[in-house]
Amino acid sequence: MYPDAAQQAGLARAFGCARVVFNDAVRAREDARAEGKPFPKAAELSKQLITQAKQTKARSWLGEVSAVVLQQSLRDAEAAYRNFFASLKGERKGPKLGAPRFKSRKDNLQSVRFTANARWNITGSGRLNLPKIGAVKVKWSRTLPATPSSVTVVKDAAGRYFASFVLDTDPAADAARMAATDRTIGIDLGLTHFAVLSDGTKIDSPRFLRRAEKKLKKAHKELSRKQKGSKNRVKARLRVARAHARVADARREFHHQLSTKLISENQGIAVEDLSVKALARTRLAKSVHDAGWASFLNMLQYKAERYGRTLVRIDRFEPTSQTCSTCGAVDGPKPLNVREWTCSACGTVHDRDHNAAINVKQAAGLAVSACGAPVRPEAIPAQREETGSHGFPTGNRAA
Repeated sequence: MYPDAAQQAGLARAFGCARVVFNDAVRAREDARAEGKPFPKAAELSKQLITQAKQTKARSWLGEVSAVVLQQSLRDAEAAYRNFFASLKGERKGPKLGAPRFKSRKDNLQSVRFTANARWNITGSGRLNLPKIGAVKVKWSRTLPATPSSVTVVKDAAGRYFASFVLDTDPAADAARMAATDRTIGIDLGLTHFAVLSDGTKIDSPRFLRRAEKKLKKAHKELSRKQKGSKNRVKARLRVARAHARVADARREFHHQLSTKLISENQGIAVEDLSVKALARTRLAKSVHDAGWASFLNMLQYKAERYGRTLVRIDRFEPTSQTCSTCGAVDGPKPLNVREWTCSACGTVHDRDHNAAINVKQAAGLAVSACGAPVRPEAIPAQREETGSHGFPTGNRAA
């Protein structure tokens, strides 16, 4: 989005009012908890913090923005508390969540949400018309496939504005967008090569952060030399944020292109369930974050679900780099500088990453039933030519 000066001021008011309502809701609930009273309900907070607050001199400026923005900010506070309590009770997957915190006007990310009740619309000239802000110029990434139910306006640390739409799509139509295929593939993620596929394809790691380090260092040095509170420091901070945004955008685009290519060409994809947080605590932390494995795997996950593909995550402790993909013999751990090794059992010379990708694919075939549920089959002796699996199971060929 490219708002003009007046529209930027209107969006700044909307960001500020939404932040104040959110903070007032958190304060009201924290005060109730400290006094041993029950938490005020959402309807009570809406009446107290929006309707009645507009009538007071201290909060009269809340009427300058759309009421829908304020209501959605209360919904966000309600959702934050629900997630927090669900995390405390163990009902929510993932890491434990902390209690909702107060938002700051200095936060790097500012956002407001407009639902259909706000009566926003897209004009005939392609502008986004927002209540009490006006028709904002937009550069569209693609045509909207359906009528959106809400739009979220986001301002990032680099001072850029984005519009994010929520809409319903047809799952059958999404699945039909990708042509059917019977190919399956295993992926071994790494640092020397971003990904090595079981068919032998090697995808180089772009190393976006490493390539931009010189410019980032210069931008950070200029920022550190500016006086705190000065306008020049604000300008220098924006230059740093934009430099980091270029790196993040390039990495995200690379992940999107690669994940879409793999999903479109393969019906089944096998990957390792990597512990990125643990790897990011090692001396390879910067390179691990630069690769962005977690983001890439998340893209593969949601695209596989959307387009009717199968994504299998094998156990991270599977010895894929130690096992011979030809005979199945486990040859023991090897240091990272060993990129090729010879199997002591059958004498096959392996490329470390290619061999691991083949083992990832084979392990996925053993660890998944025909309906996609994880199983742990008993170890069954096999003939030499039958060792390992042959990709992903089909039909009733389960374990």
